[in-house]
Amino acid sequence: MNQHPKNYDIVAFGGEQTVVVEYTPDPRDQASYQSEAQLEAEFIKQLQTQAYEYVNITSEAELVANLRVQLEALNDYQFSDTEWKQFFETRIASAGDGIVEKTVRMQEDHVQLLTRDDGTTKNISLIDKQHIHSNRLQVINQYAVDRGHGETGHSGGANYSNRYDVTVLVNGLPMVHIELKRRGVPIREAFNQIDRYQRDSFWAGSGLFDYVQLFVSSNGTQTKYYSNTTRRQHINDQTGARRSKKTSNSFEFTSWWADAKNTPILDLTAFAKTFFAKHSLLSILTRYCVLTSDRLLLVMRPYQIVATEKILQKIDISTNYNTLGSIAAGGYVWHTTGSGKTLTSFKTAQLASRLDSVDKVIFVVDRKDLDYQTMKEYDRFEKGAANSNTSTAVLKRQLEDPSKKIIITTIQKLSTFIAGNKQHEVYGGHVVLIFDECHRSQFGDMHTAITKAFKRYNLFGFTGTPIFAENSSGGGNPQLRTTEQAFGDKLHTYTIVDAITDKNVLPFRIDYVNTIKVGNVGDKQVSAIDTETALLAPVRVSQVVSYIREHFDQKTKRSEGYALGERRVRGFNSLFATASITAARSYYLEFQRQQAGLVPDQRLKVATIFSYAANPDTEDGMLDEEGFETDALTGDARAFLEGAIADYNAMFGVSYDTSADGFQNYYKDLSQRLKTRELDLVIVVNMFLTGFDATTMNTLWVDKNLKSHGLIQAYSRTNRILNSVKTYGNIVAFRDLEAATNDAIALFGNKHATGIVLLKPYRDYFEEYSEKVTALLAQYVPGELIVGEDEQRAFARLYGDILRLRNILTSFDDFAADEILTERDRQDFQSTYLDLWNERKKAAGSEKESIADDVVFEIELIKQVEINVDYILMLVQKYRDERGDGDDVELRAGISRAIDSSPTLRNKKDLIENFVDSVSVTGEIDAEWRAYVATERERELAAIIAAESLREEETERFMAAAFRDGVLRTSGVEITRVLPPVSRFARSGGHGEKKQRVVELLQAFFERFSGLGGGGSNA
Repeated sequence: MNQHPKNYDIVAFGGEQTVVVEYTPDPRDQASYQSEAQLEAEFIKQLQTQAYEYVNITSEAELVANLRVQLEALNDYQFSDTEWKQFFETRIASAGDGIVEKTVRMQEDHVQLLTRDDGTTKNISLIDKQHIHSNRLQVINQYAVDRGHGETGHSGGANYSNRYDVTVLVNGLPMVHIELKRRGVPIREAFNQIDRYQRDSFWAGSGLFDYVQLFVSSNGTQTKYYSNTTRRQHINDQTGARRSKKTSNSFEFTSWWADAKNTPILDLTAFAKTFFAKHSLLSILTRYCVLTSDRLLLVMRPYQIVATEKILQKIDISTNYNTLGSIAAGGYVWHTTGSGKTLTSFKTAQLASRLDSVDKVIFVVDRKDLDYQTMKEYDRFEKGAANSNTSTAVLKRQLEDPSKKIIITTIQKLSTFIAGNKQHEVYGGHVVLIFDECHRSQFGDMHTAITKAFKRYNLFGFTGTPIFAENSSGGGNPQLRTTEQAFGDKLHTYTIVDAITDKNVLPFRIDYVNTIKVGNVGDKQVSAIDTETALLAPVRVSQVVSYIREHFDQKTKRSEGYALGERRVRGFNSLFATASITAARSYYLEFQRQQAGLVPDQRLKVATIFSYAANPDTEDGMLDEEGFETDALTGDARAFLEGAIADYNAMFGVSYDTSADGFQNYYKDLSQRLKTRELDLVIVVNMFLTGFDATTMNTLWVDKNLKSHGLIQAYSRTNRILNSVKTYGNIVAFRDLEAATNDAIALFGNKHATGIVLLKPYRDYFEEYSEKVTALLAQYVPGELIVGEDEQRAFARLYGDILRLRNILTSFDDFAADEILTERDRQDFQSTYLDLWNERKKAAGSEKESIADDVVFEIELIKQVEINVDYILMLVQKYRDERGDGDDVELRAGISRAIDSSPTLRNKKDLIENFVDSVSVTGEIDAEWRAYVATERERELAAIIAAESLREEETERFMAAAFRDGVLRTSGVEITRVLPPVSRFARSGGHGEKKQRVVELLQAFFERFSGLGGGGSNA
């Protein structure tokens, strides 16, 4: 592998291991300042020492010719010219194929059928996944793409000319692209450059660069990698593609490479020696990428790969040394909550099932996780892999079917099967048992029954919070009190500190809120009160609910106001963890009392869920498992739950109850509405505090004692990465959990981890904010034009930094009194910022490149707190009331300033300003606005219909549906019904051009009137 033996100690596994065991920086790898050209030359030279062939290819003709040679070598077959033309045009560069189709081809359909000249057929491999070293690696640089004037697409040229830095070819196909910036330049600029190539040129010509599976961005000092899904989804978001999935969609989802001890390998030379080692790169491309059922490509992170290979190695060794059926044949993987255990365990199960010695792989989860979370995740990875049928007959058929190598089931169902099938032949086969979240319910009699029944097994567990002697409750089987006792040696560790350092999960920000004054207790503490009854005193319950309602928008980053008739959807939502069913009931009823009489849009949407009371034997602060046995509830508790579910039914127009099936469906529906932000807050006892993942959740309100793994599990509901707005998980504790928090972080991180896991103090962020705002005010005048490309870049970066810091600071209660920028200055600077952003969007389709292409615009942050119609109408009301009083001129200017500072109101500016000028002296502003918008919308749509000769009724119905659904659907037959009849004698392409023009006009119209009210769902 051409690696320095002292620094890269590879431990053999199946010949070679993908991730180096331990990395020690080599002083020879450290470089001083390097130009981009020097960095590129050094990188290519390093790859050449690692058996990459450098080839001088700078055009598509040369790329295609080389591809033919490489595929002929891989398949030991010589194409005739006609065979190659046919194969290339139909199997490689098919017209209309894009990133998704080519990714599917490489991941699932890499053997393509060639029809030979004599009519026979032959399989042609694009990549050899069985014998990975049969694949040939080449490296090219400065590949040129010329600007063309034809139609965009595979037959046309790029939007404008580009030269790509470095590309790795696998059997002649571009599979890995590396974009470099000189040392000292932010690495995000290389990421943005790749985005621009996708927008402007990757698709050009035959579209061979759409075969790129992995991207690498580096400035020499720092290097990250990511899949083509990250790039594709990021492009969708940046170009305004509607309904794009929030999965791996931005720079936040790129990954560091590391060694097996989780030490990041950042320097480009070290990255080249490890990540680009031939075996490592080919293993990642052929084994450690997962194409989900919705066609998103996920590439595994180094710690996931290490854990997978450790398990495969253990299976191999235990098979060869006859230790199957013992604890020595197993082990556990400690990967912190939120780090992607489901993906790791799926890939482990998949690869283990392919081993010749293994008969079955059984993936075992807790019942509710299979039914509502893991099943959906596994189904994403492999359609039909899991089923939630509660009958063991299904499990029995799967176990007896030789073709079913992977079986996903619950520990309850597996235990039932064992109890009813004492002598089944499956027990004698080589079975790999993988337990998900093995810190929970697998330490009791069910665990013992499983290990006694199977004879030749490997037993592996995945957990985010292992049970150690320090946090063992001592219950259950006395021999199985720790994870190690139950599963064997720890095979790999990736702690919460590792994950936060790598930015794979978010840090926490904790407020300790005092609600009861006892002695000299400070404002940020809660006295340790033993009696739960005292804590449920009505006055305290009222104070807690008032605090949550008062601070909800601040903590969850909800917009301060909303357009008429719009449901709040931006920002995040939350859980409220209570100590008992009695507490949950008290808080739920208090929310109802305080919100009685409010209009729907002023209320928080609150729900509650619980099943049975906590186990009295559970140690205080530990989380007990809740199932679905509502029959175990007391009469009063069940009656209250029935009432709460009835409230939920009324809120959403559904029909659930506390029966067995009704409650499970309620759980499922409620969890889904949490993820789609239809609920603001869910009051729980233990449910949802372990195993539940919702990236839209950022706040946990806590009024219960938590400790150890229970505390980390509960806190970790809030720290999943979503977007640039969500920068940490919010914990608001109404009890003094500070010591318990520090102890838990020390146990599951390290003794010095608190500063990493918890957000820095307020003053640290405010001082940096103050410095940057001072620099902003010293260099730029609010509202004035910024001249010169360098100055525009500098301003955009500085203001972006300020937006990011302000995003953190706004959730601190202290910030309101400390804010430096006035509202007017913020609006003026924001308007300038948006001007630069709009310039970049306009430049995308022109010959001129935008000066801001390498700047990250924090539009998502602006949209979180942007001015909206409600705010504008409030100003209009004030303007009308004060007209002629002398202040109306400033108010009028303030309205225009506010509109300019909003990314979604700018294209509505003339509408709003015309309304301001026409507003009556005495009318009701809201009613006048709705009538005005309805009239203007009708008038402008009529103008489009007339200009394009559209079908009037169909167009009106089409747009009404768009405003009702919140999306303009431009695919399908609906849009064709809008278009006028096209003569069969029309010139070729006329219909397509007409449709495209109409779609663009209607899309612009839709965006112009969305969120304004005046008809449809927005009225």
